[in-house]
Amino acid sequence: MPPESVTPRTSSRTLRISGIVAAIIAVVIVATGITSRANNNEKLKQWTSEQAVPSVSIVTPTSESGGSSLELPGRFQAYARAPIYARVDGYLKNWKTDIGARVKSGQLLGEIETPDLDQQLLQARADLASAQANAALAETTAKRWQAMANTEAVSRQEVDDKTSDLLAKQAMVKAAEATVNRLLAMKGFARIVAPFDGTVTARNTDIGALINAGGDGTPLFEISDTRRLRLYVNVPQNYAGSIDRGTKAEIRVPEHAGKTYAAQIESTSGSVDVASGTTLVQLTVDNAAGELMPGGYANVALQLPSNANALSIPASALIFDRQGLRVATVTQDNKVLLKPITVLRDLGKTIELGSGLTANDRIIESPPDGLGDGDPVHVVTSAPESSKNQS
Repeated sequence: MPPESVTPRTSSRTLRISGIVAAIIAVVIVATGITSRANNNEKLKQWTSEQAVPSVSIVTPTSESGGSSLELPGRFQAYARAPIYARVDGYLKNWKTDIGARVKSGQLLGEIETPDLDQQLLQARADLASAQANAALAETTAKRWQAMANTEAVSRQEVDDKTSDLLAKQAMVKAAEATVNRLLAMKGFARIVAPFDGTVTARNTDIGALINAGGDGTPLFEISDTRRLRLYVNVPQNYAGSIDRGTKAEIRVPEHAGKTYAAQIESTSGSVDVASGTTLVQLTVDNAAGELMPGGYANVALQLPSNANALSIPASALIFDRQGLRVATVTQDNKVLLKPITVLRDLGKTIELGSGLTANDRIIESPPDGLGDGDPVHVVTSAPESSKNQS
């Protein structure tokens, strides 16, 4: 066979083999790509499905063995407070104490000049002197007529008239004395004194000011006993049954951040205000150091008694919708089960339940929106209750 006829045949076979190999390689590449894309799609679907299942943290209900506290706002008032009004008309002669001064019972606060009262007192004394003189004359006359009655020189009727006149004159003396004593007592009110030991918390007058008697206007001074303070708190009706005399409380005030003061309930109103639905509670606070001020705001934490049978959960676990108040629990197969509950007490960060859960229920701490019965969830953590309480 000639060499030139072998070369074309060999080249044709080589090209055919090369084409077949190339086709096989192309098929393998295409098949590999399709398989890889299918695997990637399957992984993407699986990842998407996993991402669609919400991840939740769960807690279990706890019992508040050590009791709980109820935080409410309150207002301080002086334990005793006396606005002092004038009892006599006149002009303020002087004042001895200003606001913030500590005073003792009976200490002079100010004096009032009373020119009108002074004139009335002078006239009353003159009337008393006149009445005494008339009574003395009537007494002498009556004695003389009584002496002549035994001689039958005068009639019995005339003697009785003189005796009656004496009694009338003596009564006029007593009336004049009463008038003088009344005006002297009124004159005593020209000295304004403190009714008890305390602090001057207001002075609403000055030297030369016109003073009108009576309690309808502005008080001249105000004395407050601030060694102890009364603290008034409005407690919601559903907690009123847990609050009793002697209940302890802790108090915080804005001006002394980080410091607490002890107090206890002294009394309650024993009724519910129809406007606010609350019961007024009065606490007493020792203020010997003078750090607390009447009229000031306070944050009051009342110690509530513990209920061993009541369960508590975080407030963030509550779900409120058109079906009412519910809690999302997680079953053993990590499915959602919504349970209706009733709230016994709202303690702020925690809720004390009346019914609906057991101590073994696993509760979603912060349920995402849209959860329904039977929805799968992924439990990422089961927070220890001790850490929840610390937080």
